[in-house]
Amino acid sequence: MMIVHYDSKKALKASIGAPLRYSETSMFGAEYTPNGKFAVARRPHLQGGGREFFAEVTMAEGLIVAVS
Repeated sequence: MMIVHYDSKKALKASIGAPLRYSETSMFGAEYTPNGKFAVARRPHLQGGGREFFAEVTMAEGLIVAVS
């Protein structure tokens, strides 16, 4: 699961049409793909404050097209 750099799920949804701001966390290889779906999270205990959330992001051509 990748960590995203957004304060809320609402802010992530507002970024539809933009590139994803994220950090890879997997020690087994990159999870990011410019075309496809993957799970993301905001983890306050790792990122310092804020709210925790989880989401599924759909990417196309390196841009966010859907967040659920």
